[in-house]
Amino acid sequence: MQTVGRKLFLFLTITFSWVGNAQPGTIDSFEEQSQIVQDLSGFRWKMKKMRPGQGIQEGLHELPAEDIETLVWNPAQVPGDVYTDLWKAGVIEDPYFGRNTAKAQWVMYDEWWYALQFNVTEELGDKVVRLDFEGVDYSCEVWLNGTHLGSHEGAFSPFSFDITQSIRTSENRLSSQNILMIKLDPPPQVNFKVAGRKTPWFGDYWRDLVPFGIWRPIRLVATGQVRVENLYISSTLNDNGTAYAHVEVTLENTTKTPKEISVTAVLEGENFTSKPIKEKVIVKVPQGTHKVKKSILVKNPQLWWPWDLGKPNLYQAEVIIKEGPNELDRKTTTFGLRKVEMEWNPGFSKDEVSFPRTVKINGKNHFIRSACWGGPPDIFFGRTSVEEYMKLIQMAKEANMNNIRIFGWHPPEIPEFYQLCNEAGITVWQDVIPLGTGNLSREKEFLDGTIAEAVAVIKERRNNPCLILIEGGEEVFLRASDPKFTNDFLIRLGDSLQQYINLPYVPDSPLTSETALSVGYKPKEAVHALAYFYSMGNWLMEDWFSALNYPIVPELAITSVPSVESLKRFIPENELWPPGLSWGHHWADLDRLRAQNFDAFGDEKTGSLEEFVNATQDAQGIIFQLSVEHFRRGKPRVSGIALCHFITYWPDMKWGIIDNYQQPKRSYDYVKTAYQPLLVNLKFNKRRWQNTDFFQSQIWIVNDFYNIYKDCQIKLKIVNAEGETLNEKAYTIHQIKPNSSEKFFDIDVDILENVKDNFKVQLSLIDTNGVELSSNNYMFLIGDQEAASMQFKEMGKTIRERNGEFTYGNYYRFFPMMTKENQSDWKSGTETPRAKGFHD
Repeated sequence: MQTVGRKLFLFLTITFSWVGNAQPGTIDSFEEQSQIVQDLSGFRWKMKKMRPGQGIQEGLHELPAEDIETLVWNPAQVPGDVYTDLWKAGVIEDPYFGRNTAKAQWVMYDEWWYALQFNVTEELGDKVVRLDFEGVDYSCEVWLNGTHLGSHEGAFSPFSFDITQSIRTSENRLSSQNILMIKLDPPPQVNFKVAGRKTPWFGDYWRDLVPFGIWRPIRLVATGQVRVENLYISSTLNDNGTAYAHVEVTLENTTKTPKEISVTAVLEGENFTSKPIKEKVIVKVPQGTHKVKKSILVKNPQLWWPWDLGKPNLYQAEVIIKEGPNELDRKTTTFGLRKVEMEWNPGFSKDEVSFPRTVKINGKNHFIRSACWGGPPDIFFGRTSVEEYMKLIQMAKEANMNNIRIFGWHPPEIPEFYQLCNEAGITVWQDVIPLGTGNLSREKEFLDGTIAEAVAVIKERRNNPCLILIEGGEEVFLRASDPKFTNDFLIRLGDSLQQYINLPYVPDSPLTSETALSVGYKPKEAVHALAYFYSMGNWLMEDWFSALNYPIVPELAITSVPSVESLKRFIPENELWPPGLSWGHHWADLDRLRAQNFDAFGDEKTGSLEEFVNATQDAQGIIFQLSVEHFRRGKPRVSGIALCHFITYWPDMKWGIIDNYQQPKRSYDYVKTAYQPLLVNLKFNKRRWQNTDFFQSQIWIVNDFYNIYKDCQIKLKIVNAEGETLNEKAYTIHQIKPNSSEKFFDIDVDILENVKDNFKVQLSLIDTNGVELSSNNYMFLIGDQEAASMQFKEMGKTIRERNGEFTYGNYYRFFPMMTKENQSDWKSGTETPRAKGFHD
C-alpha cells in the first residue's frame, strides 16, 4: 500500500464518498463511523474479451492504474452478467429473441476481463480495508493495482480479500488512482463437476447457453482491527408467553494482540413500534475468529406469522463493538421470533413415509399453498431489478400463496427476495443449493467444496423468519447411478447445515423413485405430479389427480403459452402463426398443448393464434384449479402443494403462470381462486356429462384460517353456455370450523336435457352481513366421458410414437419441413417451417 497520508476517497470517473451505515450520499467522518462501506455497483465498469489464457499472457492484470486504456473497452454493469453486457454493447443479438441463444454460444468459451478504476483520497487512519464479493458466477481471479489478491470458484459463496496493503491512497489524484481487474473464466460445461455450486443450465425450459458473470455486488469495506464477521439471531418461545432472542456474534481480531471488546446488542421492532431492548457484554478476543453468545429475554414478543395466520412482525438487531470508547464495527440484521415444528400427517404410517410433513408455525398448522419459484426473474441477472422482485412477491400474495418453494434447478435468491417474503408473510421452502442432478463427482475436494458452498448459503440467509424448510436435492435419486453414495452425501449435507440452522431437513424430493426406495425411503414420501404432462393421454385430468394419494405435493406441473402481446416480444413476426421454429426453441410442446386443450375443451383450439394461446392458459388454469382443490380437500392428511412454476426466467412456453415480462397468464386467476384460504368448492367425478345424466357433485369448504364462521350461506347457480339459469339454490351452514376441510351438501339435479356444448356452476359463500367470503366457478362439457377418454388415449399414443423417433428436446419433430416428413424439405432461407396440426 502506498503510504502518502493513508487517506481514502473514491472516484469512479466522478468523485463519490465512503458511505457508512447510512443513506446513499451521506458523508460521515471516520471519527463518527466505525464501518465504512462503498458499493461498487453500477455502470462504470468496463469489459474485454480474451481467449483463455490470453489476458494474463498479454498482461491485462498489470495495466497501470493511471492509464486510460480501459476507456475504449465495452461498458459493463455490476451486478450483471456477460451476455447482457454484450447485448447492450451490440456484440450479440438479444439471446431471448427467436433462436439467438444458439448464435451466442461462442461467448461461453472465452474469458472476460472486467475493470474498474477509482481514486482514494480521504484519510483512512488505522482502518482495515477489505474487498467483499457477494457472488461471482462461476470462477474468477482478482487483481488490485497489479497485486494478485486470489481466485474463487462457486457462484453462491461470498468471498473477501484484505486490501489494506494493496490500495493506493493520496491527496494527489494521480497517485490515488486504483485499478481493480477481475478475470472471469469460461463457465463450466459439465454440471456434475460443479453441481450445487452453480445453477444447472439444462432441463426442459432452457437452451445450451451457460450463464456467468459478476451477479452480486462488490463492496469496499473499512472497519476497525476487530470486526463483526457474522451475526445470527435464533429464537425460543417460552410457555409463559415470553421469548428469547439468541444472539450469536462472530468476531474477527485481525491483530496478534488480544483485545478487550464490548459487544452491545440492541433489539427493536422493524415494522412495528417497540421499546428497544439493550444488552452488553465485555469479552477478550484473541487473534482470529471467535463467537460471542447472549440470550436476550423479550417479555412481550411480537411473533412472526405467515400472512394468513397472523402478522409478519419483524425485529431489527444491531450489534456494536468497541475497544474502550472507540467504535470498531457494527452490523444490523432483520429477524423474527417464531417457532417451526413438524408433525406427522394423519393417515400415513411410518411404513409409508419417513418424515413428518405438516409444518406448524408457532403451534398452528401452516397448510402450504405454494409454487416453485422458477426464478430469478431473468436467468441473465443483468436484465432483472429489485422492482421486479417487489412486483412478483406482491403478485404471489395476491394469488393467495403463503409459501414459495425454491427448488434445486434454481439458485438461492438474493437478500431482497427473502426480505420481501419476510415483510409479506410468505414462507420459503428452500433447496439450499441447486442439486438438480443425480450424479456428483466423488472427488473429496469437490464434495467438501459443495458442502462449504451450502453452509455459506445458509449462513447468509438463516436470519430470515420466512425460511421454514430446507432440502438437499431435487429429483437427485431419479438419475442417481449410485444411490447409496448419493444418499450418504445428502445426509452429510443435512447434518452440516443443521449445525448452523435449526430447521427441518429432507434429503431430496420426491424420494419415491426406485433408486430412493432401494436405500430405505418409503413409497408415499411425496409426489411430483408431472405424469399428466409427461405421459399426456394416459388419463383425463380428473382421472389423473383423483388417484394421487400422498402427504405433500412438492411439484404440480402443466404448461401454457404466454399472451400474444408477450409472444411478439420474443418470437419473430413471420413465425408467430402458424407456429414457427422459435416456438420449439422456446420449449413449446405443441403436441401436448393441443392435447391438453382437447382435455379441457373437447377441442384443440387451433383456429387462430389468440384462440390457441388463450386456450392453453385456460387449460393450465383448469388443471391447476381442480387438482389443487382435490389436494386441499384432503387436509390434514395432505399438508401442502407447490405448483410448478410461478414465474419463468426467460420467455419460454412451459410451466409459469406469470411470464418473463411479469404478465400474469389467464391461469393465474384460476390459481388465485383455488388458493383462497377460505374456499368453497365442488367435488365431482367427471367433467363430461350426457344430456340424460343427473348432474351429481358435492359442496365442500376448506378453511386454512383459524377463524370460526357461523350462520353462513352458500348460493349455487348453474347456467348454460348462453348464461340462462338452469338451477339455483341457497344452502345454510351453521358453522365452519377453523383449520378444516368438510363436505356440506350433495347435489343431484336433472337439468341437462337441453344443454348444448357446456354449462357452468357458480358458488358463493356469504356471511351473515352479506359479505362474500369466497367464490368459485366451474365449466363442464356435454359429451361422452368414456369416448373422450379413448380419444385422449389415442392422442397420447401418437405423441409417444413421435417422441420415440426424437429426443424430447428436439423440437424438429413438430415441423415436417425439418424432418423431411411427407417428402417436404427446408431448401431455402426464404421459407418458414411451420408446425403441423395448426390452421393458417
